[in-house]
Amino acid sequence: MTVDTRKLPAGFGRLWTAQTISSLGDGVSHAALPLLALTLTRDPMALAVVSAAGTLPWLLFGVLGGALVDRWDRRRTMWITDAARAALLAIPVAAAVLDVLSIPLLAAVAFLLGLGGLFFDTAATAYLPDLLDRDPALLEPANSRLRGAQTAMSGFAGPPAGSALLALGRSLPLLADAVSFLLSALLVRTLPATPKPAPDGRESLLRQARAGAAYVFRDRLLLGLALRPAVGNVAFLAVETVLALFAHERLGIDTYGFGLLLTAEAAGGLLGAAIASSLGRRLGTGTALTCTAAVEGLAILGVAAAPNPYAAGLALAVCGAGMGATMVLAPSLRQAIVPAHLMGRVASTSRMLAMCAAPFGAFLGGWLATTYDIRTPLYAAAGLLLAMTAVTATMTSNRRVEAALRAAAPAGDPHRAHHAAR
Repeated sequence: MTVDTRKLPAGFGRLWTAQTISSLGDGVSHAALPLLALTLTRDPMALAVVSAAGTLPWLLFGVLGGALVDRWDRRRTMWITDAARAALLAIPVAAAVLDVLSIPLLAAVAFLLGLGGLFFDTAATAYLPDLLDRDPALLEPANSRLRGAQTAMSGFAGPPAGSALLALGRSLPLLADAVSFLLSALLVRTLPATPKPAPDGRESLLRQARAGAAYVFRDRLLLGLALRPAVGNVAFLAVETVLALFAHERLGIDTYGFGLLLTAEAAGGLLGAAIASSLGRRLGTGTALTCTAAVEGLAILGVAAAPNPYAAGLALAVCGAGMGATMVLAPSLRQAIVPAHLMGRVASTSRMLAMCAAPFGAFLGGWLATTYDIRTPLYAAAGLLLAMTAVTATMTSNRRVEAALRAAAPAGDPHRAHHAAR
């Protein structure tokens, strides 16, 4: 096996910096918005509305958003979206200063931020393969760096920073998030232009959206890549719904200890993102994806059977590593094989399936814990993940991956032919 010595282009560094800054702001607001809501009400349903509002855009407009991104210039979509989110946050900042914040206002802001996230994330996913010339050898390390930075900023640095800023003033976390969006917009504005996609203008937006979704469901490899996060979200939300209660009742962990458990999972995610490219080279992308799915299922079994908090933390770290590697390998493969004019719709369809699955997982976890036992959701989640491993193994096999990469590689490109056959 030869070592690829080519470097990522200079434009990637600016994209990485922009997304890192934006992820830090996301982590700040992720902690601050629920805490801000908590200063206004103790009604669990009102708090749930604020939390759920940010996910609604994916459920309502996911595929249509992807179709729009496939019509628009991806770089312009990213910087305009972040500039708009920075301007939007001026509203709750002013409301906090004037002491007129309300739950409906926070829910509306969360919804619009989520809508902006839909367009930015989809455009960024579609822009990256254009920037890297759809080269699988560059896409994996690029996604590894992006995923690692996102985990570090939104999972480690952002939430404690948001809590600390909130203690100093209610408007400060929102102001910090606004600044992060503004800086991201300025950086993205300087990125190199890529060819604008040119779908058939005679087709309606709805028909183009349906064509993107159909493209995913007709291709067994793309469908397998989409099922992984969808089924995974059912399992992981079933666990997340009861994890705090499980940690308190079964492991004797207090609030601080529960935070350390989540930190262990995030640390595993960083490790998984870092080693994803190496796993793909050694095992082949298809086999690596099968292995990470099995690791996730076995790790959740380990959490359910953990005799103490240390074992549970280790199992969660292993689970996080599997998730981190998967979230590098799967998008990199998708970006390498999907035609440029369909990239936005394919990415948003996959994301929408994952987002739609999450509420079912939350309901399943709550129902199993109420009907049976607090450990039951964890055992069910592990069984679901392991069953999914067996089902999707053939859909995302090395043979299918190699065939798809060969079909997508430009004629006469020996490097990509070698990469596909590894």
